Amino acid sequence: MNFVKRTIDLAMKNVEQGGRPFATVIVRDGDIIAESPNLVAQTCDPTAHAEILAVREACKKLGTEHLTDCDIYILASPCPMCLGSLYYCSPKQVIYITTREDYAPFYKDDRRYFELDTFYAEYAKPIEERRLPMIQKKDESAIKVYQRWQKLNKK
Repeated sequence: MNFVKRTIDLAMKNVEQGGRPFATVIVRDGDIIAESPNLVAQTCDPTAHAEILAVREACKKLGTEHLTDCDIYILASPCPMCLGSLYYCSPKQVIYITTREDYAPFYKDDRRYFELDTFYAEYAKPIEERRLPMIQKKDESAIKVYQRWQKLNKK
């Protein structure tokens, strides 16, 4: 099977059904383990990106949070949230079919605090200089959660 074409077809079908132009296919040993289009528009869930949904499905199916023996096909270079999920699941490789620069004339995702064009520069700023207001409310007892986790997970 041509997994690049499968990813493109999945994205095109999603666009025809009113969704956004993104899709992901996860392959292990030549078989599709999971696949998903972007379902943000359909679900009103801003985290329902194709990569996130497909990674969730694959991990659940395989019973692991690690996809080290999988190839992940994505229609376009990933957004920061999806890139993070790809790092967390650690696939063998990610195959992206197009780039933001290629699709920019046809698709724009602009949010109140987020534009793909400026996000990485925004993320690199000190917290107090970012567009998204973030305020720390320090509580010393919060660290006890991590201390408890360490105690329960010592190997």
